[in-house]
Amino acid sequence: MKLSLTSISTLAASLVMSATVSAAEFMTIGTGGPTGVYFQVGNAVCQMVHREAAEGRSKGRQHGYRCSAPSTAGSIYNIRNIAAGELQFGVAQSDWQYHAVNGTSKFDDGKIGELRAVFSVHPEPFQILAAKGTNISSWNDLKGKTVNIGNPGSGQRGTFEVLLKANGAGADYFGTATEFTSSEQSTALCNGDIDAYGYTVGVPNAGVAQAADGCGASIINLNNDAVKKLVADNPYYAFATIPAGTYSTISSDVTTFGVKATFVTSSKVSSEMVYEVTRAVFENFEAFKSLHPAFANLTPESMIKEGLSAPLHDGAVRYYKERGWL
Repeated sequence: MKLSLTSISTLAASLVMSATVSAAEFMTIGTGGPTGVYFQVGNAVCQMVHREAAEGRSKGRQHGYRCSAPSTAGSIYNIRNIAAGELQFGVAQSDWQYHAVNGTSKFDDGKIGELRAVFSVHPEPFQILAAKGTNISSWNDLKGKTVNIGNPGSGQRGTFEVLLKANGAGADYFGTATEFTSSEQSTALCNGDIDAYGYTVGVPNAGVAQAADGCGASIINLNNDAVKKLVADNPYYAFATIPAGTYSTISSDVTTFGVKATFVTSSKVSSEMVYEVTRAVFENFEAFKSLHPAFANLTPESMIKEGLSAPLHDGAVRYYKERGWL
């Protein structure tokens, strides 16, 4: 078989590209449900990593990293799988980051001392959505109802359990407690399978919009005495406001409480990898912020300080010092 010069050049280029890809080091970022903002965070970070990569291009950084950000069960799952070495990075609520490094709550079986912070992301109000016609407008109205508390391993499940305990109640407070994932719960609400669900998520969110704009669900105020004590006693919680008009059924501001989404890793992950991921996000910061409305008000100053209980990873510290931020 004869090959033209063009064919030989194409083949050579393909072999070079193949060698480059095979030599790349892959990282995996744990996220959350596919309709949630965690999934958007992980994939936004991957976009920035790939945007920086120069392999096969004339300009850029030849860092050799490739990235994937699959949907996972959420915060607690991500932290445990980072500790197990199954994930290199993950997105997690700031309260579960705190509990992991202190060995409390869901992590009372042993603290995860190797957990490291990279940066925080958007605020995440805990939102309880009630189906149209259920007459649920407060925490007390949830008693005896069918309520989705989230799948095991998710941050929303953990937060619901914290809320129940703070209110002196167990799961039997509800008539039925279901375990739909974040990507299933809005459909379940609109279909009449549940009366309400809780969700810790950035604003706005497509899944919440599906329930609020799609089938008339409302978001209830969460500011009773139990919540006020939770916020007062725990530095990783803060009151949050969901502005009127965010969804069609919100005619006035909703008061609730929440956490921050945080981006975490392990001390076992190389400083070079963490440096390149951190650099990719902040060197392309405006592009990163444009990828979801929840990122619009982010600033580097808040992202490297707020909601971080674990020590900063050395690779992130290196970049922040280069920028004069630390």
